[in-house]
Amino acid sequence: MSGHLLRNTLFTAFVSAACLMSSLANAGGIMLGGTRIVYPANQKQITMPVRNTSEQSSFLVQSWVEQPDEKKSQDFVVTPPLYVSGPGNENTLRLMYVGAPAVTDRETLYYFNTKAIPSVDKKKMEGKNMLLLAAVTRIKLFLRPAGLTPSVDKAPAELTFHRAGGQVRIDNPTPYYLTLVELKAGGNKLPDTMVSPRSSTTLALPSSSAGAVTYRTINDYGAATPEMRTELK
Repeated sequence: MSGHLLRNTLFTAFVSAACLMSSLANAGGIMLGGTRIVYPANQKQITMPVRNTSEQSSFLVQSWVEQPDEKKSQDFVVTPPLYVSGPGNENTLRLMYVGAPAVTDRETLYYFNTKAIPSVDKKKMEGKNMLLLAAVTRIKLFLRPAGLTPSVDKAPAELTFHRAGGQVRIDNPTPYYLTLVELKAGGNKLPDTMVSPRSSTTLALPSSSAGAVTYRTINDYGAATPEMRTELK
């Protein structure tokens, strides 16, 4: 699963205030069926498989959709929003877009979240101080209108790179969110970045950077595309 596409955060729940010497409950085990979601705007719903990879633990699984500012979005309904996943179980979540008609000339970005809360044996907890960790997986969700041009596989070639003083400006004229990885300018590695549709972003550029820019992007399946090469203008 690509580290560029996932951001794992930890939510801490205290079962007891006196927890300096507490034991930890295993919070891992819940795996999503992808590292990003593309939701075709003309579909009524899509599905996302969720698997409990643990052979021993059960989890309470909660899922929801956020806007980029991390506020919960009402544009999507996730069912079931809350359920218990037993050891080795595989469940299917359904996502339905119920918001206002989406813009038709570009993608809209959301984030899909799944929180896994480990189950607790109350008898084993009696008289003990416990610290529970709930792991939250957050992945990108793109609402994509039909009929966008160019096709998404041709979009990475449309990017252009311009030197602007000590920075490089990356222009994305396409209707897609494009995530760049393994980005280099004149052999100097630059940080991974995502460029919004029909927009630009700037990155600091080492003074020795000149000549060719090489990069890959992340496709709809979370994999890196073949390396592309262009000139720094």
